[in-house]
Formats: sequence, structure tokens, C-alpha cells
Amino acid sequence: MEEYLKAALEIVKAQASVRTMTDDEITSMLRNVAAGIQAAAEAEAAPTDAPTPAMDPSKAVKESSVVCLECGKSFKVLTKKHLAAHNLTPEEYRAKYGYKKGAPLAAKSLQRERRKKMKDMRLWERRRKVAQ
Repeated sequence: MEEYLKAALEIVKAQASVRTMTDDEITSMLRNVAAGIQAAAEAEAAPTDAPTPAMDPSKAVKESSVVCLECGKSFKVLTKKHLAAHNLTPEEYRAKYGYKKGAPLAAKSLQRERRKKMKDMRLWERRRKVAQ
């Protein structure tokens, strides 16, 4: 006999010992309790496909930090190593939370600093000189 059916039988037996019940009442109560226990066990065993994110994805990238939508922690940059702890790659993370394919997973201030530094370095001009 299955576990949920045994548990339902014990519950109905205890209820029947406390008050008088007809055969139909006992049978219907046994079915209902067994179905409820089975449904609860299946819901507990089945993993949730879409866990709710820690916050709204559009608000996760802030001026001085980025919030990981998996765990809710705040970082300057969401690294591959951190996302690997959640069994995700950066591409999977972006797709899961609706970010564009090349969207940076870094704080806005850090993005600006990096962009300015690259413009100051003018690497594209150096490459042209080397190629000539």
C-alpha cells in the first residue's frame, strides 16, 4: 500500500473513533484525504520551474551596483564564477531575465569608467599604425 494511502487511512481511522460516521462518509473522507496528501507530496517533490527573481530585472542594474536576480546579493559586476554557482552562464542569465544579448552585467558607473578609459587609450588608432 502506498505511503499517502496509509497516512490517509490512519487519519480517517482516528476521526472515525472520535465520532460516528457512515460507510459512505468514511469512504469519501478516505478518498479526499488520500488525494490531498498525494497532491501535497507531488507539489513538494516537483521543483518550481520559474522561481521568482529577487527583484524586477529592469531595476537590478543600478548606478553603483548590480543585484543578482538569483540570490539577491549586490555586486559591482556579475562574474561568470558567481553565475556558475547558480548553474548559469552569462548568456543563460541574460536570456532567463530578459536582458539583451550583449547587455553588460556591471554597475552603470563602472561601465562609464571602462568606456572612458577605452576612449582615452584609443586602441583602434594603435591597431591601424601596426597594420600599415
